[in-house]
Parts: sequence; C-alpha cells; structure tokens
Amino acid sequence: MAVLLLADVSNGALSTDAVAKTLTAVAALGDVHVLVAGKGGDAAAAEAATLTGVTKVIFADDHGFCHAMAEPIAALIAGMAGDYSHIVAPGTSDAKNIMPRVAALLDVMVISEVTAIVDADTFERPIYAGNAIQTVKSTDAKKVMTVRTAGFDAAPAGGSAAVEKSSAAAATDLSEWLADKVASSDRPELTSAGIVVSGGRGVGSEDDFKLIEGLADKLGAAVGASRAAVDSGYAPNDWQVGQTGKVVAPDLYVAVGISGAIQHLAGMKDSKIIVAINKDEEAPIFQVADFGLVADLFDAVPELTGKL
Repeated sequence: MAVLLLADVSNGALSTDAVAKTLTAVAALGDVHVLVAGKGGDAAAAEAATLTGVTKVIFADDHGFCHAMAEPIAALIAGMAGDYSHIVAPGTSDAKNIMPRVAALLDVMVISEVTAIVDADTFERPIYAGNAIQTVKSTDAKKVMTVRTAGFDAAPAGGSAAVEKSSAAAATDLSEWLADKVASSDRPELTSAGIVVSGGRGVGSEDDFKLIEGLADKLGAAVGASRAAVDSGYAPNDWQVGQTGKVVAPDLYVAVGISGAIQHLAGMKDSKIIVAINKDEEAPIFQVADFGLVADLFDAVPELTGKL
C-alpha cells in the first residue's frame, strides 16, 4: 500500500519545508503520493513533483478546495482512502483542522504530532508538554496522522514524479470561504526559520520588545515570544512559542528574558543550539541552554545588536 501526503498550500504556493520534512518522516512506509488541492495550485503540484521520494502528485483542480477548506478536502481524502494504508500531513494549523475530520469519516483514530515512525503500525508522539514520549500502536486499517516536522530534515529536490489531475469536485454545502486575514511580515516564518529570537516577560513592555525585533533583524531571524509575553500584550499571538503556541527547532534559538517554564520548553527544546540571556542565574532556561549569559537584557541585547 502507498502513503497519501496532504500538501500544505497557501495562496497557490507549496509550503516546501513542511512537505519535504513530512516526506522524510514517512519515506520508509512505501510509495508516497502527494495531494495538492485547490484551483491555481499548478506551480505547487509541479514543485511537489520535484521532491525526492514522491512517486506521484495528485492535483485536485477545483476552486472548492481552495483556502484549505476542511470539509470538502476531508471528503476528498476519504473518497481516495481505499488506495492508501497511511494518510499523513504536516502538523500545520490547516492539517489539524482537516485530518481529524478525515479520521472521523473513516471511523479511525487520528494520531497527532508524530515525532518518529517505528514501523507501519507504531509511532511515537510527545505527551505531558514533551516530558514523555508515548509509543502508539494502531490496529486501524488506515492510519491517519499529523507529523511534527521540526525534528526531521527536509527531503531534497531532484525527483521527477508524474502529476495526475483529479476530476473530483468539492461539495460546498457545509461551509464556504468568506475571507482570510493574514499578518504579513518580511521576516522568516516562525516554524521554518533557521534562527529564532524570542522575548519573555522580562522584556517588560511592548515598546521594549523592539529590542528583540532589532536583534532578530540583525540575524535575519524570526521573532518569537513566551506565553507570558503574549498574555501581557508585549507580542502578538502568532509569535507564541510553546505547548499552546508554535513548536520550533531552528539551528539557533536565542531566549531573552525568558525564565524557561515547562510549557515554553516544550516548544523549543529541540533547537540545535540554545542561547539564553537572563539576569536570574537560577532560571530554568539555563538547564537546557548550550550557552547562557547572566546579564541584564537591557544592557546585553543592545550591545550584542551593536556588535553584530
């Protein structure tokens, strides 16, 4: 049996990093077919076909699948499920909306946030804010799951899979798209950035958070924040890193004024190198940091930014 991988597509563009990392995760399970859904996704389908390990791309060219509409896409996948043993997607917000619906239509469980695949029936996923790894063995005939991509390397380009058009039409009686409201930024996307600079409650105010943004811009990094900083209004919700925010695993993670509560660590502890700046030498963040600087951030960050 083959694997069906739902591609993450935004405005007709393939989220290459997320799809390529999911492809690496499931490559050992068999032939991988990538599903690109939505009118205008021709370029996304063509790009998916170049990823190493993809044996076929299925392009559902119907406007009803645009904007990652969960109900029609879930119905589309459920209708295709007979040919597949595993149905997977990167653990994006869109996939977390779609895949549970797919599982419900197929009357199987959904296995979320998979971090390792032991064999075709056995998977690992984090629980208790990442403090334990749960091994799940599923006896379902169809395995429906999302993959936490942060721990996998991206599959390289170099393939030449065939692109096959699907004639499936979307059912639009359950829901309809009205509008997308998306914040735009010149900085890298948080979950795929190679460098992330995050600020916490210690930054003190929304105005002072510009110190974090300035350092991030010097490094060409994405900006993150702890839940405490977000709850205090220092940073927007979509910057939140942690158990209830986004999970990141960049090459470099700089934590500024972040104490290191377990909920935050769950979202960034897999980073390759962690640098912590905090004036409290007993802060838990230093227990996971590769480099720690005990200093007042209002002295250290401007100096660091200036030297860069």
